[in-house]
Amino acid sequence: MKIIIVENYNAMSEKAAQLVEQQISENSEMVLGLATGSTPLGLYENMIEGYKKRGVSYKHVQTINLDEYRGLSKDHPNSYYAFMCEKLFNQLDIPLENVHLPDGIARPVEAECRRYEALLDRIGPPHLQILGMGTNGHIGFNEPGTPEHSLTHCVKLDESTRANNARFFKSADEVPTHAITLGIASILKSKEILVLASGKKKAEAVKRLLDREISEAFPASFLWKHQNVTLIVDRDAY
Repeated sequence: MKIIIVENYNAMSEKAAQLVEQQISENSEMVLGLATGSTPLGLYENMIEGYKKRGVSYKHVQTINLDEYRGLSKDHPNSYYAFMCEKLFNQLDIPLENVHLPDGIARPVEAECRRYEALLDRIGPPHLQILGMGTNGHIGFNEPGTPEHSLTHCVKLDESTRANNARFFKSADEVPTHAITLGIASILKSKEILVLASGKKKAEAVKRLLDREISEAFPASFLWKHQNVTLIVDRDAY
């Protein structure tokens, strides 16, 4: 694992955007794995700036998102599809048919999980997968206890994860209890993985990751089994 230590959140976001744009310059038809939550928002702002000011085009890029809330349709304001459109897709030149997220209301959910894993294999795996990391070590929505061999699946969200995501909803009760997520094995298919961690709240998780003890109790630890991972961390989190 390559570790890049930067001064603050803004520097982390800028460095991540540089790595994304470098990949696009080398392959304009790359597959980019994306994450939601607050951590990558600065990255997405820099990607938008790159499109508007540096001429970076996403016209031929395909994106695969890690996850989607179970029970929310794509037009629900708190769906990850709506989040990604608002924060990124609608401000780039990427065609919406090139963006991919799980269908949160598809039934049966097991069939949707199989469909999304097949999609990952068909158009991917990502050349570069962006990851945040939860305070409990979750990546995607792979909560502690998720096995290494897991593929796309529906997961019951840990209460700490729901509490952390409650800020995006009117009340904690509105936060969905389940989500569809790429599994650990799905994520590890990626050719390169970029992990972002910022702020004192993530310091304990970063320390645990760097301890290199691989365990289902801390899903991010499985990243040590991948050959091409970069961690960008700011000083508050390191």
